[in-house]
Amino acid sequence: MRDFLKSRAGRQLIQVSTFGLFFWLICLIFRETILDLVQAVSAGKAHLIIITLIVAGIASFAYSVLRILDMRNEMVSRRKAFDEADRIATHDHLTKLPNRYAFDRLVLSDLRGPAEESASQTATVFSIDLDGFKKVNDLLGHQGGDILLKEVSRRICALAEHECVFRFGGDEFVAVARDLPPEREELLAQLLIHSVSRPVRIGTLSTEVGASVGYARLPDHGSSLEEICHRSDIALYEAKNRGHNQYALFQPEMQEKVAERAKLEGELRRAIDEGKIEPFYQPLINLRTGDLCGFEALARWRNNEGTFIPPQQFITVAEETGLITVLFEQLLSRACRDAQLWSEAATLSFNVSPVQIEDRLLAQRILHILQETGLPASRLEIEITENALMGDPDLAASTIEHLHAAGIQVALDDFGTGYSSLSQLARFKFDKIKIDKSFVAACTQNDKNAKIIDAILGLSRSLNLKTTVEGIEENAQLAYFLSQGCDIGQGYIFGKAMPQSDVIDFVAARRHTLAAQHA
Repeated sequence: MRDFLKSRAGRQLIQVSTFGLFFWLICLIFRETILDLVQAVSAGKAHLIIITLIVAGIASFAYSVLRILDMRNEMVSRRKAFDEADRIATHDHLTKLPNRYAFDRLVLSDLRGPAEESASQTATVFSIDLDGFKKVNDLLGHQGGDILLKEVSRRICALAEHECVFRFGGDEFVAVARDLPPEREELLAQLLIHSVSRPVRIGTLSTEVGASVGYARLPDHGSSLEEICHRSDIALYEAKNRGHNQYALFQPEMQEKVAERAKLEGELRRAIDEGKIEPFYQPLINLRTGDLCGFEALARWRNNEGTFIPPQQFITVAEETGLITVLFEQLLSRACRDAQLWSEAATLSFNVSPVQIEDRLLAQRILHILQETGLPASRLEIEITENALMGDPDLAASTIEHLHAAGIQVALDDFGTGYSSLSQLARFKFDKIKIDKSFVAACTQNDKNAKIIDAILGLSRSLNLKTTVEGIEENAQLAYFLSQGCDIGQGYIFGKAMPQSDVIDFVAARRHTLAAQHA
């Protein structure tokens, strides 16, 4: 009834009732005068007029009551519809958990202690992100992914209170815990990872995902739940950088790292737009003849201060932000045009990021660039690391097959440092193996490394694959690999990565050196 009285119809009822009461009081005060007037006008028919007025009043009153009841029912229905719309807007339709909008409304006073009704004074926000959920989605489809998300939400709610667990979208969840001591916070983070990463049965298949957890505490790390949630997201980012199934408590230095990364991302976007990242070329030398085989293109970025940014820094950011495809196309296109100025016998070796192997259009992108630049496919060699093949082996095999069909060579990069090296050689077709420089550094002092290298060389010969040795920096290392019969060498002893403007001079100097040796 209170809601009705606050509505427009309720206010009108109050106004009409007030006017009626006022009019009745006037009539009561001047009733003698009114009766004399009515008798004079009606000539004895006043009782009929009064009866008519009474009947009309009763009918009007009954109609008003019915109308009020109808309007009250309509308001109740509207309130229910509003509450339902609000529930839909603030809850995830799949897991039925509150969503980000519900979290934004949450205040600390909404969290009640388990034993008393007083508001909690502290809270810990846990940000939870699933590791490997995309693979499950690709394998089982969205329906299988939905089943997995429901089960994950159920497991999280079993460890934290249902009304304090939120799904922010995708595979990201947030849990709010009250009044936890630090040791129990760490324990809860471990339990969340353990619970989420247990296998899930979906139909006839058993699948599993991992989890990364970041958490922050109020009031130690902020003064509001929104601020604490932001801090827990930062801690989550740190946990994911540590690997799968890791957790991290927010630390102030993490904020500085995020700020530096955001700055680097902004500078990277501008550098890509302005074409400031360019390919440098490191020579590849035929160890049998000493001739130049070609060059490997390596991304180099010199910032506005003239300082080179390490590739492992900006390539990682490019992969995480989705800029890697644009950067790859930009660098490959430029490298192919540069290679057109080299000898026709010189090949261009180019690395592919593990993230790009999951791009179904990778082969088409490469072929389109070759068509645009006019570089023959036979002069291009694509290098793929072992770890890149683990994400989606079927897609990787299809991409390699398309590249081979076009005449492009494919090399297995960093051989021996990734996963299941022998299985990769059995499943995928490669033209070359590149021995990682970590084996080269101590090959002349470390007997184990030497034996591993001997095994790799024997394997490559049996499979009729060429071998490239990276990181040759000393004459002793060069002599060792010459004696072992390796095919191609690469390292500072032959030349560092150089811009295109220095390549022509390097080629001329190399030719002069070889001529002098044969003279």
